[in-house]
Amino acid sequence: MSKTKYRFTYDEVRVIVLALVELKNQLIQEGRYTDPIDELLVKFVD
Repeated sequence: MSKTKYRFTYDEVRVIVLALVELKNQLIQEGRYTDPIDELLVKFVD
């Protein structure tokens, strides 16, 4: 199985990271599991 790679601009990455942070905060408030969001954040920030 091949992995498809996407190229994002700086602005696109910024919007995605901000959305993921908001989602993580919402999940924390609900007392839900946030590990998948953390993994995505690491991939986008690197």
